[in-house]
Amino acid sequence: MRYMRSVAAEYFHAMIEAAALEGHEIGIRTAYRSYAQQRDIFNGFAARDGAEAANKYSARPGQSEHQTGLCADVSSPSVNYQMTTQYGDAPEGKWLAEHAHLYGFIIRFPLGKEDITGYQYEPWHVRFVGTEAAAVIYEKGITLEEYLGAVD
Repeated sequence: MRYMRSVAAEYFHAMIEAAALEGHEIGIRTAYRSYAQQRDIFNGFAARDGAEAANKYSARPGQSEHQTGLCADVSSPSVNYQMTTQYGDAPEGKWLAEHAHLYGFIIRFPLGKEDITGYQYEPWHVRFVGTEAAAVIYEKGITLEEYLGAVD
């Protein structure tokens, strides 16, 4: 579950190395997931919290960006390698939010945009969109949905 498409992986590794040069350890928790893996993850959350709640923080199989090989969930020692909203306030999470676009990544589910993305705030979930798109998304403070014109 740590595989990515080659172009995304190349930029991801450059981003992680740049963070390390500034003293930030960012580790990958998960990247590519198969349909079966995503099914099991979603079904586990739905069994625990109900499908409606699970839909706010986990994609159904066949709808997950993790199945594209273009995203990763990351974490760091400062949050005990957990995927938590506290990551957004951690030094590594702040670095990621300020620099990911330079490497073609965006914070896919930003704070305050839950009504647009349909998912809760996830400062640990980065998505590769390429450097040009990432720069526009970052500079305008918009979501991928807004960039693609999927919402007004």
